[in-house]
Amino acid sequence: MKKILSITLLVLTVALAGFAGEKIRLSGSTTVLPIAQLTAEEFMNFNPDVTLSVQGGGSGVGIASLNDGACDIANASRSMKDSEIKNAVSRGIHPTAHVIAMDGIAIVVHPSNPIQNLTKDQIRKIYTGKITNWKQIGGADKKIVVLSRDTASGTYEAFAKLALNDEKVRKDALLNASNKAIETAVETTPGAIGYIGFGYITKRVKLITVDGITCSKVTILSKVYPYSRPLFMYTNGKPKGWVKKYIDFVLSKEGQELVETAGYVGLK
Repeated sequence: MKKILSITLLVLTVALAGFAGEKIRLSGSTTVLPIAQLTAEEFMNFNPDVTLSVQGGGSGVGIASLNDGACDIANASRSMKDSEIKNAVSRGIHPTAHVIAMDGIAIVVHPSNPIQNLTKDQIRKIYTGKITNWKQIGGADKKIVVLSRDTASGTYEAFAKLALNDEKVRKDALLNASNKAIETAVETTPGAIGYIGFGYITKRVKLITVDGITCSKVTILSKVYPYSRPLFMYTNGKPKGWVKKYIDFVLSKEGQELVETAGYVGLK
C-alpha cells in the first residue's frame, strides 16, 4: 500500500511540474521597467503557460543578476562595461545585447523656474559644481538644488558619459534611486534640476530644451537630441526557447507599439 501511495505521489508531482510552465526572470533598469512590465503582461496573455517576473533595482543590479545566474534577462539603460563583460565570461556567462527601444535623458526643473533652455556646457557646469545659482545663467537668485541618480543606475552612467564627459557629479548632489523619485523631488523642490528617462516626463515638471533642442520622439530617433541613447535587454548568449520568443515579441510590431505606450521611442 505504501509503495502504491509513493508511486501515486510521484506521478502527481511530475504531472504538477508539467503544468508549472516556464518562468522567465527579468531584473534591472527602472527606465526599462515600464517597457518590461507592459510587454511581459501582454506576452503572458498570449502565453498563459509562461510566467514573467519583472524587478527593478537599476541597470547595475540587473547585469550583476545576469552574471550571477539569478535572472534570465537583464534590463539596462546603458551598455555593459568591459569589467562587467569580463566578470561574466569568467563565470561562463556570455552577455548578448538586444536594443529594444530608444530613450532620451530629459532635463527637468521645477515648474516655477523661468529658465527655458540650457546649453550642454551649462548643464555640465551645474552638475560639476561650477554653476551653483540660477542667477548665474539668467534665472532667479536661487540656489540650484542638483538631483542625480545613484551609481547603480544606468541612467546615471549614461548621463555622466553624454552630459558630463565622465566628470564626477558635485558632492552635494541629492541622489535618488529611480526616475520617479527624481520627478517627485523636482516637482516639490523650487530651484531643483534633475534628469529622467523620456517615458517619465509629465506636466508636473518643466522640460528644458538642450542647446535649443527639445527631447522628443523625433529628435531621439534621429539622435539630434544630444542625450539620446539605446535601451537594452541582455541575455546569456543567443536567446532560446521562451526567452527568444519574448525578445522577438518585444521587437515585433506589437511589442514596439507597447514601447510607445510606455512613453518611449520605438525602433521604427
